[in-house]
Amino acid sequence: MKYVILTFICLTSYVFRGQTPSIIPIPLKAEYPKGSYSLPSSLTLSGPNDPSLKVAFSLFSEKLKKATGYKLKWVYGDQAKANIRFVLNKSFDSSLGKEGYRLQVNQSGVQILANNPVGLFYGIQTLGQLLPKEIESKTIVNGVSWKIPFANIQDTPRFAWRGMMFDVARHFFTKDQVKQFIDEMVAYKYNLLHLHLTDDEGWRIEIKSFPNLTKKGAFNVKKIGRFTEFSKPEPNEPRDFGGFFTQDDIRELVKYAKDRFVDIMPEIDVPGHSMAAVASYPELSCTPEAVNYQVISGEPFIDWSTDHAIALQDNTLCPANEKVYTFLDKVFGEVSELFPFEYIHMGGDECPKNYWDKNPQIQALRIKEGLKNSQEVQAYFTRRLEKIITSKGKKMMGWDEILEGGGLPKNTAVMSWRGIKGGIQAANDGHQVVMTPNSNVYLDLMQGDGIIEPPVYETVRLKNSYDFNPVPQGVNAELIKGGQANLWSEQLFNYRHLQYMLYPRAWAVAEDLWSKNDNKNWDNFISRVENHFERSDMAEIKYARSMYDPIFKFSKTSKGEIQVNMTAEVGNISFHYSFDHSLPDHYYPAALGVITVPKDAVEMRVIGYRGKKPMGQAIRFPISDMLKRIK
Repeated sequence: MKYVILTFICLTSYVFRGQTPSIIPIPLKAEYPKGSYSLPSSLTLSGPNDPSLKVAFSLFSEKLKKATGYKLKWVYGDQAKANIRFVLNKSFDSSLGKEGYRLQVNQSGVQILANNPVGLFYGIQTLGQLLPKEIESKTIVNGVSWKIPFANIQDTPRFAWRGMMFDVARHFFTKDQVKQFIDEMVAYKYNLLHLHLTDDEGWRIEIKSFPNLTKKGAFNVKKIGRFTEFSKPEPNEPRDFGGFFTQDDIRELVKYAKDRFVDIMPEIDVPGHSMAAVASYPELSCTPEAVNYQVISGEPFIDWSTDHAIALQDNTLCPANEKVYTFLDKVFGEVSELFPFEYIHMGGDECPKNYWDKNPQIQALRIKEGLKNSQEVQAYFTRRLEKIITSKGKKMMGWDEILEGGGLPKNTAVMSWRGIKGGIQAANDGHQVVMTPNSNVYLDLMQGDGIIEPPVYETVRLKNSYDFNPVPQGVNAELIKGGQANLWSEQLFNYRHLQYMLYPRAWAVAEDLWSKNDNKNWDNFISRVENHFERSDMAEIKYARSMYDPIFKFSKTSKGEIQVNMTAEVGNISFHYSFDHSLPDHYYPAALGVITVPKDAVEMRVIGYRGKKPMGQAIRFPISDMLKRIK
C-alpha cells in the first residue's frame, strides 16, 4: 500500500492515496490514519443539553437525515455508546482556546471536544466536510457508502474577526436571502456579518423616528444593465424597486445569526453615500436643491475621473447643520438597541467635498472650529459622531478615510480597504484594525478576464484572495483584529449571481482568516477547491470556474503584429485556441509560449482543458479588444 506524507499541516499525516479529506479552511493540525468509520443506519448522537447548541444540533441532524435517510436518536449527556459524541471539556484546554475543537474518528465512532459550544459548532462544520459530498444533498441519495475517514484533528482559528460584508443597500436582498448568506458563510467558519444597510441607492432599516427613510428612501426606479451607466429615471417611472428590514426583521436576523455563532455589525454610511437619507429628509443637506433629489438607481452622479470623488449632486449630510446630529443621535440610538454587537460601522468613505468647499455654512464652521480644509471638516463630523455612538454604549468603526483630517479618537477601529496602507497607519497610531484590502478581498470585483466575466472595473483573481495576509510586516499583530471579505452589490441583481462572485474566493479568504499562515499551500488548496466544487454541485450552490481561464497579456512587435501570451492560474491546464471562428477543443493547438495573431484574424477563441476534459469557459476575444488593451 502506498502512502503520501502531508507536509502542509503541522502534524505529519500518513494516509491512503486519495483519502486525504478536503477540508476548508485547513485545520491547525491533522492526522488521517488508515481506515474509516461506517455510519450505521440507526444513529445515536449525544451532546450537552446546552440551549446555545439546540439549533446547531438540529441543523446537523436534518442534514444527515435529508441526505442519508437514516434514523437518528439524540441523548443528552456524556454517552460513551453514541456513534457521534459532542463533549464540552470539564476543564479548560488552553490549546483550543475559545473557538477551537478536537475531532477524533476511529473504529468506535466520532467524538468532538471543545471548551465552549462555539467550538463544537465549528467541529460540526469540519465533520460535515469529512462526510461524502452527497451529505450536501437536500434529498436522500441512494447507493452512497456513508463512511468517515479516521482522523485526529486539533483546530483553532488564527483570528477572532472572520468577517463577510453583505451590501443590501445598492440592491436589496430579502431577509430569507440574508439567512441563506449566513448559512453559507458559517460552513466555512466565518463569524461576523457586516451588513451595509444604507447608501445612495437605498435605506434598508426601519427607523421609527424618521419613517421617510424607508417610506421614500428604500425605493428607487428599477434598472437593468451596467451600474453607473443607467439612464436617468424619468419623472413618471415607478419608484417601487427595493425594500427594507423592519425592526422585527432585524431582531429575527440577529437571533438567527447568534444561533449560528455569528455576530452582525450594522453599517450606517455617513456623511457621504447618503443620498437615500437626503432624498428622504432634504433638510439634512447643505445644498438647497436637495429638495428635488431622488434616491439614485445607479445613474451617473459622481465623477470618478480624478483621485477623489466629485459629486454631480450633493449626496452628503451637512456637518455644519445641528439637525444632522439630532438625526444621527436618534438613528444610532435605535440601531444600537437592535444590534447587541459591540461595534457600529459609520462608513466615512468616498465622501465628496466639492459642495462643502463652496458652501457658506461649511465655511462658517471652518472659521468657528479652526478647520483648515474640508478633510478636517469630515474629521470634525467623525469626532462628533463617535461621541454619539459611544453614548449608546457602542464602539465606532469606519473605513480608512476616517484617518484623514486627524484627531481620530483612539477607541475608534479602522477598516482598511484602500490596500493595507490605512491599516498600517491606523495600527501605528494605536487603533484596532480590520484588514479588508480591495486588492485581495473585494469579491464583487471580476475574478477573471473582463472579456468573459460580468463587467466590473477591476479584477481580483482567486490567487490574489489566497495570498491575503491580514498582518503586514512590522505591525503590532495584537492590533489586527482580523479581516473580512467584502461583497458590494452594485452589479449583483440576484442571489445566484451573488454566489458566483463569492465562490471560490470566499473559501480562500476563510482559510486566510482561520488557518495558520504556514499551513497554507496554493496547489493543495486548489485540489480542495475542486472537491468543494463537487460539494457545491450537490448543494446547488453556484460558483465560478474562472481559475481555469487564461490570464491574457498582449503586445505588439516592431512589425505591428499582435502577440498573445496566456498563462494559467492553476496547474495542469492547457489553453486550446482558434482564429478561424470554429469552436476549439483539446484537438486544437495548445498555447505554448507567445502566439502571433494572423494578420486578417477577427477574433480568437480559447478554452482551458485538463487532459481531455474542458475546465474553463469558452472565450471569444475580438482582435479589436486586444488592440484596446495594448493602447
